[in-house]
Order: sequence, then C-alpha cells, then structure tokens
Amino acid sequence: MLSSFSSISTAVSFPDAEEDCVLLWKSLDALRLQNNLAKERGDPEYTFYDGPPFATGLPHYGHILAGTIKDTVTRYAAQTGHYVSRRAGWDCHGLPVEYEIDQQLNITRREQVLEMGIDTYNKHCRSIVTRYTGEWETTVNRLGRWIDFRDDYKTMDPTFMESVWWVFKTLFDKGLVYQGYKVMPFSTACGTPLSNFEAGLNYKEDTVDPAVVVSFPLVDDSDVSLIAWTTTPWTLPSNLALCVHPDLQYVKVKDLKTGKVMVMAEERLKQVWPQMGGKKWKKENEKELFERLDKYKGSDLVGWKYKPLFPYFSSFPGNTFWRVLSDTYVTSDSGTGIVHQAPAFGEDDYRVCLAAGVIEKGGDIPCPVDANGIFTEDCADFKGRYVKEADDDICALLKSAGRLVQKDQIKHSYPFCWRSDTPLIYKAVPSWFVKVEEIKDRLLANNEKTYWVPSHVKEVRFRNWLRDARDWAVSRNRFWGTPIPVWASESFDEVVCVGSVEELRELSGVSVSDLHRETVDKIEIPSKKNPGTTLKRIDEVFDCWFESGSMPYAQKHYPFENAEEFEGQFPADFIAEGLDQTRGWFYTLMVLSTALFDKPAFKNLIVNGLVLAGDGKKMSKRLKNYPDPTLVINKYGADALRMYLINSPVVRAEPLKFQEEGVLGVVKDVFLPWFNAFRFLMQNVERWEGEAGGRFAPDKGKVASSTNSIDVWLTARTQGLIKFVHQEMSAYRLYTVMPELVAFVTELTNWYVRLNRDRLKGTDEDAETGLQVLYDTLLDVTVLMSPFTPFISEYFYQHLRKLQPSYADREEGGRVNPPLPGKSDSVHLLRVPAYDPSLLNDTAVQGFKVLQKIIKLGRDAREKRLISVKMPIACMVVVLPLTAAEILEDVRTKLADYVKSELNSWDVRFVTREEEHEWVKISLLPDLKVLGKKLGKKMSGVKKALVAMTHEEAKKAIADGSAEVGGVTIDFKSEVLSKYTYAKEGDERWEGAVHSDGDVVVAIDTKEDPALVAAGKCREVITNIQKLRKSAGLEMADKVEAFYKEVGAAMGGTLAACIKSNADTFVKKFDGMVPLPEELASSSKIYASATVDIGASKVVISIRPPSVSVASGVGEGPRMFLATVDVKDLERGMALKCNIDGADMELSEGKEWFLNATDRAVAEKVI
Repeated sequence: MLSSFSSISTAVSFPDAEEDCVLLWKSLDALRLQNNLAKERGDPEYTFYDGPPFATGLPHYGHILAGTIKDTVTRYAAQTGHYVSRRAGWDCHGLPVEYEIDQQLNITRREQVLEMGIDTYNKHCRSIVTRYTGEWETTVNRLGRWIDFRDDYKTMDPTFMESVWWVFKTLFDKGLVYQGYKVMPFSTACGTPLSNFEAGLNYKEDTVDPAVVVSFPLVDDSDVSLIAWTTTPWTLPSNLALCVHPDLQYVKVKDLKTGKVMVMAEERLKQVWPQMGGKKWKKENEKELFERLDKYKGSDLVGWKYKPLFPYFSSFPGNTFWRVLSDTYVTSDSGTGIVHQAPAFGEDDYRVCLAAGVIEKGGDIPCPVDANGIFTEDCADFKGRYVKEADDDICALLKSAGRLVQKDQIKHSYPFCWRSDTPLIYKAVPSWFVKVEEIKDRLLANNEKTYWVPSHVKEVRFRNWLRDARDWAVSRNRFWGTPIPVWASESFDEVVCVGSVEELRELSGVSVSDLHRETVDKIEIPSKKNPGTTLKRIDEVFDCWFESGSMPYAQKHYPFENAEEFEGQFPADFIAEGLDQTRGWFYTLMVLSTALFDKPAFKNLIVNGLVLAGDGKKMSKRLKNYPDPTLVINKYGADALRMYLINSPVVRAEPLKFQEEGVLGVVKDVFLPWFNAFRFLMQNVERWEGEAGGRFAPDKGKVASSTNSIDVWLTARTQGLIKFVHQEMSAYRLYTVMPELVAFVTELTNWYVRLNRDRLKGTDEDAETGLQVLYDTLLDVTVLMSPFTPFISEYFYQHLRKLQPSYADREEGGRVNPPLPGKSDSVHLLRVPAYDPSLLNDTAVQGFKVLQKIIKLGRDAREKRLISVKMPIACMVVVLPLTAAEILEDVRTKLADYVKSELNSWDVRFVTREEEHEWVKISLLPDLKVLGKKLGKKMSGVKKALVAMTHEEAKKAIADGSAEVGGVTIDFKSEVLSKYTYAKEGDERWEGAVHSDGDVVVAIDTKEDPALVAAGKCREVITNIQKLRKSAGLEMADKVEAFYKEVGAAMGGTLAACIKSNADTFVKKFDGMVPLPEELASSSKIYASATVDIGASKVVISIRPPSVSVASGVGEGPRMFLATVDVKDLERGMALKCNIDGADMELSEGKEWFLNATDRAVAEKVI
C-alpha cells in the first residue's frame, strides 16, 4: 500500500497541532509509559529535584522559563538512557498563605488568631493551599512539561513534616542549633520576621522618612552634647548607646547662634551647617557660624557617658547603658559621624552593643515594640501607637525637652514587605538558629564540588554569599507551618528535641497523625528532671525555607522510608531555578546537606535570569506591561515560547526583556521553514511512489553510500550537530545548543532543500537517494529536537513514522520495548540519536561553508550593479586565497554547478594561486597596539612602506613570517594586520565583493548580450508560472500547460524567440512542458492568470489543465469530436476511431492530435 500524505495542510496551525499532542500524551499516559519502559530496561536513574512553588497564585513567565529548562534537561536525560522521576511538589506553609487568610478574615493582630483558635485559622489556610493546583496542571501540561502531578508531594503532608523534624533533630544533636536573639527584617503587617532574601524582594525608591539630629548631654558636663542623626525617630526611646568611628576626627564646637556646644565628626559639620557643602563656601566663613573649642580622635570618646533621652529603661537590671562605643561601621558619608544605638532595632547596633557588654548574649534586650509594630507599656508616652505613626510625636516631645537639634526629611531606598506592601522594620526577635558560621568552610568546600551554568554565579555570587554567611534564623512566630519540635520547661533548664512521630509517642504517650500546631501544641512531655512537671512545646514554627531546603529528604519521607533508595540517589544530578534563588533555595539546600551529610545536595545546576517586561521593568499585573502567557501560547504555540525563552540570554542568568515579536519570529524563521521542508519531503515521497510505482522504504545504507556532494555535506552536518548537542548537553549549556539547532534548521531548509528542489522532484534513483537523505535528516533532527520542542517534534514524527517498516508493528509494539522509530507511539519513547563517526566529513562541511560565502558574495556583487538574479551573467570568478587545498578542490570539482545555478551564471572560474594577484591584493597595516611603543617616530615610515608593498611582496613576507620594512624588521604574524581586498575596484566590466574574513573574493562579469537577456526573460517566466500554481492552490503532482500573450518587445527579440532559444530550460523545469503562445491553447478553462512585466513588455501568462491539442489543418468535425475526449484517457501512439457526418475516421496521436500543446508545437516547429 502506497503512502498518503495529501492531508498535510499547507497552512498548519501549530497551537492546534499541539493540542492534539496533549491528547495523545494523555491517552498514552506518556510520562509513566516512558518511565516504566526505562525501569523495564534497567536504565540508570537520573535524579532531579523540583523546587516546590506556592499554588496560591498562577504560573507566570518565570515559572514557564524555569519549567522549560527543567523539562528540556530531564527529557534529554530520559531519551539518553535514564530513568527520570519527575515529581511535582507544592510549598504549602508560610507567609504567602497566611497573608491571604489575614486579608480574607481582616486579621491585623496576632491576638485575633489566638482568639479564633489556631485550629480554625489553620483550617482556613489549608483550604487555599491547593486552590490553583488544577490551573497549574493545565498550564504546565499545555507547555509540554512532563511532570507527575498524581504522585506529588506537599510540604504540609505529615510524612514531609516528620522528615523536617528529623532534619532539625539531627542538627540539634550535632550541636548546630541554639536559641538567641537576632535583629531581622520584620513585617508588622504579617507579625513575623522575614529572611534577608525576602526583605530584598520589594525595595522602594524615593521612600520619604524623617531625618533628625538629636542631642545627648554629657553626664560630666551637661553643657556639652554629643549629637547623632537618625531616620528612625521611633527607635530613639530604645537608645542604649552611641557609636563613633575609632579613627575619625571629632570636634567640639559652639554654635554662635544658639550658644549650644556640640561634639560631632569634623567631616560632618555640614550636617548642622549645610552651607559648608556649597560651592561658594570658604573656610574663613565658619567663624560666623561656630567656634572650634577642641578636637578628639574617635577612640578618645569611648566610655563617655551621657544622659538618656527617655527614662524608660533606667531601672533595667544590671544596665551599663548610655555610653559611647566605637566600631568601624560608622562612616562620614552622612549624618554626624555619631550613630545612635538601639540594639533591639538594628543589626549593627545589636552586634556593637553585644561586643561592648551593653547587652548580653541570651539576655533580655529592651524592646518596647510588639509583633504588630505597636509600642508596649514599657514606652508609656506612646503606648498603643504604631511606631511609624509616632515619629512626629516623639520629635515633638524631644523638641519640648530641648533635645531636637534638627528635623528634616530624606528620600531613600527602603524595604517593604513583599506580601503586605507595608514598610519593614528591623527588630530583635527570639529565634532558633542553625550554626552556619561554624560549618562555613565545609559549605565552601562542597560548593566546589558542584557544577553551575553559568559558572560565574557559583564562583562569585554564591561563593561570596557562603563566605559571608551568618547563622540562619529558622524559626517564625506564626501558625501555619511545621512546628519546631522542641519541648521545654518554663525556665528552659530542660529541653527536649523530638525527631519523629514515634519518638513523640514514646515521650508523651500520645499518637498523632498530623503535626500542625493545633495537634502538637496540646501535647505535653513529662519532665525527667523535675518529676510532676511537664515540658511544653515552644511557640515557633519553621521558616518555609527550612522546609524547602529539606525537600530532598522529606519528599521521600527519609529516613523513615526509602532510605536505601534515597542514599543511592543523593546528591541530585540536576536542579534549576532563577538567579534569585542563590540566596534562597540553592543556599538552604547547601546548608542542610552539608550539615547533615557533608555533601552538596546537587551536582549540576542551571541558573536562569529574570524575565522582564519589554520596557525592562518588572512584569506587573497592575501595569499590564506584558502579554498573558496563555494568550501567547494559544496564538503561537508552546514550542515557540519555549524556544524563544531558551534561545535567549536568560539561560545564561542574564535578564530578558520579553518581546512577543520574538515568539512570532521563532514561528516565522524556524518552525515554518522546518515545516515546509517536512511537507516538501512527504509530498515528494508520495509523488515518487506514484510515479516510480514502488513503496518508499527508509534505507540508512543508501544515505551513507551517497556520493552526491550536497548529500555528503548534509549527512556530515547532521552527524556533527548530533555530536555537538550531546557534547553541550552533557555540560548543560542550553545557550550554545539552541543557536546551533536553529542554524541547522535554517541550513536544511534554505540550502539543502532549495539546492535540491528539482532533483528531489525526479523519479530516478538519484531522486530517491536525495529523498532518503532528506528523510533520514528530518527524522534525526526531529528526535534530536524532541527534548527542546516536544510538540512539533511529535507532530513530524507521527507522519515520518508511517514510512518505517516497523510501523506495521505499532498495534502490539507501540508501547513496549525496544523503542523503534515507526512502531513506538511517541517520539519521546525513542533514544536521541548517537552520532556516527564514519559519516563525519569536515572537508565537506568546510567546503559548504565556502560555497555559502561564494553565493552570498555573488549576490552582493549583483546588488552593487542592480543586476537581478533572474538575469544570467556570462561568468564569475572565485578567489580562495586562504582555503586549504583539499577544500578548494572539493568546492571546485563538486560544488561549482551549485554556484552557477544559485547565481545564474553560465560559467564559474576558480583562480589559481599563480593568477590571484590579478584579482586580489593583500592590504597591510601596522598593528598600532603592538608596534606603537616599539617604533615610536619610525611608525609613519613603516606604515607607508607596508601600504606600498605589492601583493607578491606581502604574500612572501607573510609566508616567511617576517621581513624588513622601512629599515625595521617586522614580525608579520604578530605585528601586522593583513586582509585580502578586491584588486579591480572601479573596473567597468567586473564587479567584486570580499568576505569580511578576507578568505573569499568573488567577481562577476556584468557585460550584457542578447542571449543573456533572453535567458533572463525565461527565468522570469518560470518564476511567474510558479507563482500562478501557488495562487491556484495546485499540488505538486498537478499537471498544467502554460500560455502567454505578449504586448510589445524588448532587446533580444520577442518573448517567443526567447522561449524558443531556451526551450530546454523549460523542458527540464516543467517535465517537458514549454510555455506557448495563447493561440495554441485548446482548453478554455484557466486555473490562474496574471499580467506581468517581462523585460519592457507586458505579458499575460495563464496556466490551464492539460487537454488534447488538435493539429493545424484538422477539420471542424474531427476538432469538435476531439474536444469531447478527456486527455487522461489517452496514451501516446493511440488512434481514435469516430464517425463524422456518416464517414468513419481514424485520428492518430502525433498526427491529427497531441497529448499536449508542447508536443504539437514541437511537431509544427513552433519551438
């Protein structure tokens, strides 16, 4: 049975074809089928971790990008002989969920949650965590990403949470956990601290805050005050110390206007007297403003005591507050050079005060602000006020006390909560810490064991982050999360860390099936130290980053289940996420795996950059500055979006400004040409089978044995591509793979198919060989591209497979091993092809590159003289001065005909080395960077001498390596810049073009003669006939006859004379058909016609269905009879019998009638 591909539409809808693929994969249960076949074969496992996203929102371009990278790499792994488990995961706990519930329920204070009950609150949280999982699954499947949603994991699963407990318990037992205070970014709207990573997500420029200068009178001399500057007046009630830089110069000055005496940094006098920073300021003017009384080094001020601003903490037990400290973090860039210290609200403040003994590690810190940013009763004057709203009142109170020196405003960059969009504060919170600093050396060592793409993110950004890492606060004072499994006595003199559900049962006697707060908070553990008392669980839950960092273990419920399986697969072979995760998931993975196993959690990592809006700004739903991903997919297809993303700088961790036009460009420049090459093949296979009368059977032997130069090139190029893809994918360099794949598809369609179009339309053995090569290449590329463009590859494969002998076995063998092209039901069940070293041919590949350069330069030369490619030229000259001899010979002997055909040249001449000086000249210039210092004043003379060298002199000097020029010996390899130029510039007859590499020079003969003009006209006729066929919607196999009617004539005679002299050209092009004058047309039916310009004439060209052509002189009766005969029923040599007006007649083919008008024109010597 012959093949049938007539159903392949000329106007393919890629989105529609993709929808069909989604249905196919669903019917196959394709991911599970792929993995089951891999398990059955015993393929080694390739381990992949998917960072869990929150399902409280819909996927955006960032998710699509990361998902595409993950899918491409894991598909490639699966199609190169690996079993790849791809479990979906969901981040269920933490602020994103709680914030939405707080908005829904109008919760603004922690007490409201406690009043409603943690169980009720958590029930609300649980209800929304999977709200969008259905939409996620639909979108992800539509993108072509294969990931298992049925066997997913959730961070709220009891098994996951139990493994998180085990992770913490292991760290606790290793002495890597402690409790302490930490000043952290704090969201008063959410009532919880944030990580530094989260704090950096939402900085706002031009935030306006107060900027005040406050005085601190000395205890020993109340007439003298230290002055400090701050942008957070609300922290002043908690002031415990002042800090100076030990090495800065400080001065004591008297304000001549107010009489006040102040101490401040000398460099910062302009803070109080801004005019000192003006351009017109002169030092002698200062005597009008202040009087200098004394000067000090910063270290001299250390220990000075001052009077507190407020009395709130005067009775704090054992305090040594309100004295001057020193630290080098103080700068002279702004303020007064004296920094007020509120250790409860500043990270540096806490560190400096702790080091100076103002506060003690583990001890209480004066902190009169609650979790909602409200002043407590410890700050009586402002109790119940939100801190930011109290700024003005605090300043007013200080002013009334005579302590406010200056009040102003400042615009600066300030962090806001990424969820509530409210200003963050910095606040000391009691936290549980992992001792990251203690294992820093191991973190750095394990980082060296990993492979990152791009490498600089690992070697600079991530390494620096690890090097400067501080202890990690892993606790949060929230409700919806994994409870920290620590039970303690009220005095904390007895602490128990629980590592499993079973251990909790053993210690408490209570069995649980859920580990959230509403369950475990009620459980008490009898004290072993103080019988009769109990230990209660602490209040905190884990930061959700601790959970995501525990994902490798918790998704498998390690070590309670799957221990052997996990240990054999750890670390993961591959992970991928965005650049922002260097301080997020990548970091938490590394910290926990190092602390637990002294290993990295992963071996290979791809870091992607950020996808921005087209204007370079962050994508914003509010601003609507980017196209909806769903609409883009529905318009262009998921494959186009996938290829656009991974063929961009974003896979090198650089930002991408998303442009919808870029997605359209993939469709136009890659997919449509690829599709056209595929359709061309399938149509010609069907045509070949019909005309040759046999079945087309793919035969790799015929492909490998072809001696056709373009076949050899394409086969070698394909094998080189396969080799390159394997090489680059093993190094995870998607950014090098995609450009090469795109370039190959362009060469396949724009070069191989175009150069072979006429050959592939034949019926002989050479035509079949060409079809074999094209088929083999398209199948290889289809399978090779399938990890990158899964949909279009599947579409092509479903057609290409029908030609394979094993296609007959598809009913029973489509879903079983071994996978084979043809029988296997999906391209994604096949192995990505391995390259065949015996088919690599660098000479052929390099020769074809030379051919491409020659053709481009030939077109450039034509454009210079405005000569259309349709107009033949008599001759062209090619100079290849730098090309290796074997490549030159390959081009000259095997590719010259292609040069002539593409450039419409009757002859091509390759110039020998001995003749090249007639056509090219070596231009020489000194390399100024190298020779400038060496020659000095001699440079001018040497440059003139170099420019004046003849071609032969320059050629010899380059060959020798050095020569004396202008009296100086010059190294021609390192000190001279050389390039070949066209030597006949300005010649009237010859026009030339030089490649930018200087290795190819082409010249064309522009002289015109009648024969060339005639041939050019005929080429235009051919082009217009092809256009008419296309406009009429004709298929390749549809036969037509062409006719013309000319008005006027041009140089070279009439069009009839032109066609007659070039009849052979038409015979070859149109399978024996030659365009004829309209009066020779028999059929009145016209498929299509058009009036076109041929030379200087208007010509009407029409195409018509073939019909019987009646010889001149045949009578009206026989002519009327022949008009009723269908030419499809006739054969060459046939005689037709008929009765005309009672007389029997016999009308013979070739005498009274002909099978077509061309046969008649030849017989009657019209052509």
